[in-house]
Amino acid sequence: SANGEPWSQLTGREREVLQLVAEGHKMAEIGEVLHISARTVERHKYSLMDKLKLRTTAELTQYAIRHGLIPPL
Repeated sequence: SANGEPWSQLTGREREVLQLVAEGHKMAEIGEVLHISARTVERHKYSLMDKLKLRTTAELTQYAIRHGLIPPL
């Protein structure tokens, strides 16, 4: 994006998946909550990790905390 913030490039669905992953939910649980398959959840997760240049679920969780999606522990 123009302002260099990848957050603005995430879709609403990717933000939902990011929040739920960061809260520690399993792919199947997230799929049930969002009414999509676990495989689709995984695709969203890898897409947003790619956009955010993150490699692990832990990094995703830290990102979510920094952006106020979930409260720090």
